[in-house]
Amino acid sequence: GLAVLLVAGVGGWRFWRYLETERAQVASSRYEAAVQQARDGNGTAAEAEFDKLAAEAPNGYGLLAAFRSAAERGRGDAEAGAKAFDDIAAQARLGDGLRDLARFRAASLRLATGAAAQARRDLEALAAPANTWRHLAREQLGLDALKSGDYDRAGRWFDQIAADRETPPNLRARMEIY
Repeated sequence: GLAVLLVAGVGGWRFWRYLETERAQVASSRYEAAVQQARDGNGTAAEAEFDKLAAEAPNGYGLLAAFRSAAERGRGDAEAGAKAFDDIAAQARLGDGLRDLARFRAASLRLATGAAAQARRDLEALAAPANTWRHLAREQLGLDALKSGDYDRAGRWFDQIAADRETPPNLRARMEIY
């Protein structure tokens, strides 16, 4: 009886894994088709498909589709894209890294809108020394300061990037240009 139970359990588990693989393959094909629609200039249809995938697809593809949908929205309307990234960041199931990535993307979109002050506050929170996205947040803040002609503020952000021993080499190279 124990052997039959063991075989049935393993068989059930393998069948479940097979179904999950099939779902992921279907989601992958749908995602690639939506990406192709976006490349072909059909952003509205791509955005709709990304939204469907975000709701229906397995966890990984659903999250990837949600990020891509928000990015597509941001191309047409920066504030709508930022709001979509805010919605992603509000999801309790996300880890801190993905939540902060969504916050970074929202703040980056808002820099170009009338909500630049809010974007700066959000980016400053992400620029904290222990944050994974601190390098990009500091760079965005520095570039925003350069754009507005505030060279002292830009220098402070760029100095923080230069002083951080964990700054990626490509960002250090960009610091030379700035």
